[in-house]
Amino acid sequence: MDYKDYYQIMGVEKTATQDEIKRAYRKLARKYHPDVSKEADAEALFKQVGEAYEVLKDPEKRAAYDQLGENWKAGQDFNPPPDWDAGFEFNGGGYTEGNAADFSDFFESLFGRGASAGAGRQHAGYNAKGEDHHAKVMIDLEDAFQGGSRSITLQSPELDNTGHVVTKQRTLNVKIPKGIKQGQRIRLSGQGSPGMGDAPAGDLYLEIAFNPHAIYRVDGHDIYLDLPITPWEAALGASINVPTPTGTIDLKIAKGTTSGRKLRLKAKGIPGKMPGDLYVIPQITLPPADTDAAIELYQKMEQELAYNPRSKLGV
Repeated sequence: MDYKDYYQIMGVEKTATQDEIKRAYRKLARKYHPDVSKEADAEALFKQVGEAYEVLKDPEKRAAYDQLGENWKAGQDFNPPPDWDAGFEFNGGGYTEGNAADFSDFFESLFGRGASAGAGRQHAGYNAKGEDHHAKVMIDLEDAFQGGSRSITLQSPELDNTGHVVTKQRTLNVKIPKGIKQGQRIRLSGQGSPGMGDAPAGDLYLEIAFNPHAIYRVDGHDIYLDLPITPWEAALGASINVPTPTGTIDLKIAKGTTSGRKLRLKAKGIPGKMPGDLYVIPQITLPPADTDAAIELYQKMEQELAYNPRSKLGV
């Protein structure tokens, strides 16, 4: 997937004001409109301009796009970094220019494809409930086991009085419920946009994601741990101390255990009404042959064990 430089497509600097971006869009939209343009690729260019404007006209999308960094160039192979948009506060947005189906895979990888994520303002005369806000936040896996209050800082893009996008921060004290899992949302009532008239403010929805963990992988409520074991532990069996998010336990390794075999520890995953499991995946590791004694031992094993792991391959 190619990276798209929306500023280059629009022909504006990254420091352009929102008014400058709007003027550039109007000029290019007229130039490339399929009904008036005689250029062979007018329709494709018109769609590109519409997509670029969809991002750059929206302070929230623009700020999130900008924070990807300046290391990417147009046409460069691109994959969004994991959780690249964490900590950015969005009010739902939506597609207000063009057809969402016309937008590229690059756009979809960053902002998704479809209708607005939020409900928008519900007009009822002068009184209208404020827009709901949405943000992805990162917590530690251990927070899902312990619960408790955490300080969360969000970045909220907005326009200053010169028409430039600036980012303001706000910090909230958020209660993390025990047993929360990735993708689950926490609703903070009244923390969205202010309402109009006597109507209440919108809500803030925090989508939970876990920070990368040094030793665990997470899948729903289940947790996976790769456990290094020695060849003799695998061959002869052993009792091994194994870390879990709630403390160390003794795990029995059966005689003849092979690498990749799943050992299930029931209800040792993320807690809940139906707690997840912890799956331990033994990985047999070899001691280095870095001394004369070690080399001699390996040579003795080669001679006495007569082991051919490729026998089933017919070689």
